[in-house]
Amino acid sequence: MGIRFDFDKCIGCGACVPDCPFGLLDVVDDKVHLREGCTLCGACQEACPYEAIIIEAVEQAPADGSYRGVWVFAEQRDGRIKGVAYELLSKGRELADALGAELCAVYLGHGVDGVGELAAYGADKVYVVDSPALADNQEEPLAEALSELVRQYKPEIVIAGATSLGRSVIPRVAAVLKTGLTADCTGLDIDPAARLLLQTRPTFGGNVMATIVCQARRPQMATVRPRVFKKAAPDGGRKGQIIKMDFSREGMTSKTRLLSFVEDLTEKVKLDEADIIVSGGRGLGKPENFELLKELAQVLGAALASSRPPVDDGWIPYSHQVGQTGKTVSPKLYIACGISGSVQHMAGMQTSECIVAINEDPGAPIFEIATYGIVGDLFKIVPLLIDKLKKE
Repeated sequence: MGIRFDFDKCIGCGACVPDCPFGLLDVVDDKVHLREGCTLCGACQEACPYEAIIIEAVEQAPADGSYRGVWVFAEQRDGRIKGVAYELLSKGRELADALGAELCAVYLGHGVDGVGELAAYGADKVYVVDSPALADNQEEPLAEALSELVRQYKPEIVIAGATSLGRSVIPRVAAVLKTGLTADCTGLDIDPAARLLLQTRPTFGGNVMATIVCQARRPQMATVRPRVFKKAAPDGGRKGQIIKMDFSREGMTSKTRLLSFVEDLTEKVKLDEADIIVSGGRGLGKPENFELLKELAQVLGAALASSRPPVDDGWIPYSHQVGQTGKTVSPKLYIACGISGSVQHMAGMQTSECIVAINEDPGAPIFEIATYGIVGDLFKIVPLLIDKLKKE
């Protein structure tokens, strides 16, 4: 479906503007204009007294039946495979088995290592592109290399981690291939009869779960947040076919140039790799009070995290944010201090094995998902925890 405007009929009356539930319509120079984000609900079409808004079916090319197989983009940093790749291979194995298809990993970079591990986690084939042109994970060369491989081998499904790199590279690939992409999925399944990838993601602030399909184009593409899927145990005896490919930047014009890479030194333990996380919210009152949580995290060997409000207020860097607009984590222990528990925050940590919540408000939503809840002043409780742990 698509929407268009007949500007011969449109007089810029603005009757449609208040009826758009998403506020996407504006009148500019006596003509209505639509911003991005339209869901084709039809409210504006019904409101237009001059029949100047038309919503109609857009002819699409049918999905090519020659596309087969499930691919996982195996993201790496400095030659080391990131954990989300193993999580996606474990889920990808389920998807490929449901389709009766191969599972392949795509490993792009320079000086890459650990190719055999991708086979151990389920990959039947691993496409390896090791080139100086792909050093430092620059988005444009990676997108070009992946696009070339997809054009050549035609997988029907491509999935990647919704990391900062995945969120930059994969939309570029989808745009080049003129196919659909569902971002930040929390669930993937297969309709085996139609060979469709069922892509589930939160919408409307996490209050609604939408399942999206890409019927007319291939490959079907999705990004998935780290720690959403569990990593299966590797099979050390499993072998996969390693296919080495070449890539050259010759003739490719890049719009960006990497000047330097600056590591976030405030993140002592990586959030998405941590088994224990200590997290603080607005209940800390002021940025200086994060020092108390840092001390607790140090005693536990934990990562330090935050809900969104302290990040928005500049108390702590964005790299520590957990939630729908931050990182998704699934540690063995998550300690939430002064966090009320908005839907957006809980979407990023509710799969933690054990959740300990400390909050003065007994009605705080965080207690609904907490394994253990402590109602009280965190500034009294946390120092007691630190003292007790130091004596152990």
